[in-house]
Amino acid sequence: MNVHFFTGFPGFISSQLIRTLFQKRQTQQVIAIVLAGETIKAEQEKSKIIEAFPDCSIHIVEGDITLPNLGLDDQIISGIVPQIEVLWHLAAIYDLAVPRDLAWKVNVHGTTMVNDFVRTLPNLKRYMYFSTAYVAGTREGILRENELIRPPAFKNYYEETKYEAELRVEDLKSEIPLTIIRPGIVRGHSMTGETIKFDGPYFFLNLVERIKGLPFIPYIGRSTSTINVVPVDYILNASVFVVNEQDAEGKTLHLTDPNPHPVQEVYRTMVKLITNVYPKGRFPFTLAKLSLQVPFIRKKLGVEQETLDYLTWNATFDTAEAQQILQKGGITCPDFIQTMPKMIAFYLAHKEEKSYQIQIK
Repeated sequence: MNVHFFTGFPGFISSQLIRTLFQKRQTQQVIAIVLAGETIKAEQEKSKIIEAFPDCSIHIVEGDITLPNLGLDDQIISGIVPQIEVLWHLAAIYDLAVPRDLAWKVNVHGTTMVNDFVRTLPNLKRYMYFSTAYVAGTREGILRENELIRPPAFKNYYEETKYEAELRVEDLKSEIPLTIIRPGIVRGHSMTGETIKFDGPYFFLNLVERIKGLPFIPYIGRSTSTINVVPVDYILNASVFVVNEQDAEGKTLHLTDPNPHPVQEVYRTMVKLITNVYPKGRFPFTLAKLSLQVPFIRKKLGVEQETLDYLTWNATFDTAEAQQILQKGGITCPDFIQTMPKMIAFYLAHKEEKSYQIQIK
């Protein structure tokens, strides 16, 4: 049976992907590269997974994707290289507020090192690279899966470095069997609400929760944009399906919501579910951006200032390629508004736990 190699473990999506692969009996053996400082956490996560799947194995190797041969010694390299048939590369800095040097080191240089490692794998059947739909930067209009166009600008260094990283993976398409996954903004599980950190759309839940004592909660500016948020279970089911699909080889797939909701509708629903009343009035968008430039206000509200850039961004992700492949597996994206109550319930149950909150700078 295929041996799957993972970067990004014990991160949420990597961990959940391993569970899904085990559950669907697509592999029983995983090798996960882990930074030395993450080993204890990785061993704990491994134990939880193996408890649920006792006939499966996870072999943790210490390494560093920013180093040649991923920082692995020759003995480990010689032992694992012939075994690996599927490589999942998820390791990245996902923080929208990440400094450029750190983002470049991990996201771009790290991916270059992983690409070099991939080239050494004699039995590779698929390289699954996780990019982001937001490599589009400030480009607007219809964004297609087969396009990788340098935008006029990027909204943050996360977008820029993921674009640069994807460029380097794109260059491998002629020599390596690979699939590039571009997720939308990922939230917790659509049925349980489970996640491990409150970032992305959860920043707005932080905001609403922390100002709910006001006489009323206003809308933030006036937006005609949609926001593309997808539950982690959609990402898991779709990725685990396409890894074995011949039609997905050499393709870039938007794992985004084909039917995204308007920003205003999403915000309105969030406010109603948390406070039981709808928002009214409007707080000027420009004033909101200025306010979040103040560190004290950002920390008090639990919102990264970069988050606001997505509220007025007018772009639509074309998903034709992904939908054509996924329909064979009957895989569809759960509706955000319909499944939002589970997301809110999980947030409210864990909002006081510091391990879930992102440290705002």
